[in-house]
Amino acid sequence: MTRLHIPDNISGKLLQANCCTRRGMLRTSLFASAAALLARPGLRTAFGQDDTPIPPGDRLAGHGQAKRAIFIYLAGGPSHIDTWDPKPGRPTGGPLVPVKTPIPGVVVGEHLPKMAERMLDIAIIRSMTSKEGNHSRARTLVHTGYPPEATVQHPSFGSTISSEIAPDDFELPNFISIGPAQDGPAFLGVQNAPFVIARPDRPPENMEYHRAVRKDRVERRLELLKSFQDGFASSRGDAVTAGHDDMFSKAKRMMDSPLRSAFDLESEPAKVRERYGSGRFGQGALMGRRLLESGVSAVEVVLGGWDTHDDNFERVGANCSQLDAGLSALLDDLKDRGMLDTTLVACFGEFGRTPRINDRNGRDHYARAWSAVLAGGGVMGGQVIGQTDENGEAPKDLPVQVSDLHASIWHAFGVDPWKEFSANDRPITITPKEGRVVEQLFA
Repeated sequence: MTRLHIPDNISGKLLQANCCTRRGMLRTSLFASAAALLARPGLRTAFGQDDTPIPPGDRLAGHGQAKRAIFIYLAGGPSHIDTWDPKPGRPTGGPLVPVKTPIPGVVVGEHLPKMAERMLDIAIIRSMTSKEGNHSRARTLVHTGYPPEATVQHPSFGSTISSEIAPDDFELPNFISIGPAQDGPAFLGVQNAPFVIARPDRPPENMEYHRAVRKDRVERRLELLKSFQDGFASSRGDAVTAGHDDMFSKAKRMMDSPLRSAFDLESEPAKVRERYGSGRFGQGALMGRRLLESGVSAVEVVLGGWDTHDDNFERVGANCSQLDAGLSALLDDLKDRGMLDTTLVACFGEFGRTPRINDRNGRDHYARAWSAVLAGGGVMGGQVIGQTDENGEAPKDLPVQVSDLHASIWHAFGVDPWKEFSANDRPITITPKEGRVVEQLFA
């Protein structure tokens, strides 16, 4: 049985809830005042009592509350045991000493003390599980909800947000990726591709008009290009040139927009920049916050270096120090600005790492059990969902598949995860239909 720790908004006391299996009877049974929450209309379980997936809808809490998102992608696959799911005293636990959180009995990794202090703002899913142990395949799975397929590519969550909720006429790209580029827009078109910022400490290049080509001359050139495009489209169809035209239009709007100042970190006070951390990840998280404030709908910030086959514990410490500073500062700033309730924050890698410590003092790829952290956007903080067994080798209850995680993301945005697109003459849904909303995230 998983022990969920949930802050009561009325009394301020911590309540505990028990859950049982995914397909059992109603799994969430809260005592005392929490019972009233489940009695409210619309809070039925989304992990259904039969095999029929329940799509998101307004009958579940949190539906449509998210208006923007920032994804913290931990590339390489972090050890769940050394971050969000410690196993102190077990042979798999390693030498790290967990730190306490405000919730009795809940601890996180030694190198995440700031995030431990913010436990009431986050929800940890400790029972994530998947079948992809290859970096490339697992990266595609967590970004799209689907494993790689030979016949069709699926869009990443950022591209889908760009397509489904972002305004068409916004002056900046609707999806911005900070760090190494990950999965792209697939059949949603180049207009929903991520605008990639390789280094947040450097502003995007080619944002100014060339000194030898004035703005009016550029506009005349674009008019000429449009005439060529219109002629080509008249014989081949508008769809052939639509993505290209849209990208040129967006690039021009961005060059002319005052909103591009969001990329300029020099305007932030030195103390703020220091709070996020001086590395590329921390500065990327700060840029992400600035972009969300400016109106960007989806931002992904990548923190690599988690492929710790060797020297796991030293490398986890270095990575976590960056993650702890950047993510805690991001949550604080979103909360202080009144944005956290409508901003979905999600943090995870492509899989976990083996509970067994190898002979190089490292941990290897492990997809059977790993963790994900979410906050804001309708997500109820202050809780742990699911648990692994005593050695962290497998989910002990409430296994959460990647398709369930994606269904939950789209529930937060109020987007139908089963909306159909056509790709290679096949009907394709945003999320696999076996995905179920993890109701505990929102109730």
